[in-house]
Amino acid sequence: MEIQVIQIGNSRGIRLNKTILDRYDIGDMVDLELRKSHINIKPLAQPRKGWDKSFMDMNAKGHDTLFFK
Repeated sequence: MEIQVIQIGNSRGIRLNKTILDRYDIGDMVDLELRKSHINIKPLAQPRKGWDKSFMDMNAKGHDTLFFK
């Protein structure tokens, strides 16, 4: 895929369309790996995203009790 490098202030950058952002689950931050002959852009992993809501739901349902005492 070819995309244009554009001027952004004093820098230059690329724009990724919504289809690419959605397909690869790219949010506000990415992990940029600089290699000898290429650059890898990967979505920044958020392994605990949504845990706070899940814990609140568990508590509301009483599913957060200890099995052994």
